[in-house]
Amino acid sequence: MGLVRKGSRRIVVDNTVYRWRLRGRPTYFQGLAWSPCSFAVEHADTPGSTLVVTTDQPHPSNWIGREAEPVLPSRVAAAVRLALSDGWTPTAPGSAFHLDQSANFTPSF
Repeated sequence: MGLVRKGSRRIVVDNTVYRWRLRGRPTYFQGLAWSPCSFAVEHADTPGSTLVVTTDQPHPSNWIGREAEPVLPSRVAAAVRLALSDGWTPTAPGSAFHLDQSANFTPSF
């Protein structure tokens, strides 16, 4: 299943066009800052496997007021490059490719 077009953003990484999207409203666990923010990326023209990136930041709209850095296009581009080097094939059909960058995330308990 591909990304929802509404709310997705276009990004060009190494002359390839992708679309990426950050969930607008946090999940319950993200809202309480128990789990980190994540975003999804797919090839814009031939969507296949979706890249799901788990960051080391709380969701920017968390409910407890934890400070979070915004997800910038530079971070999305870096994640795409890393996933490609790790074997992500964005135009091939298949299940989501998960890139976990949450090693420094500290949950709020």
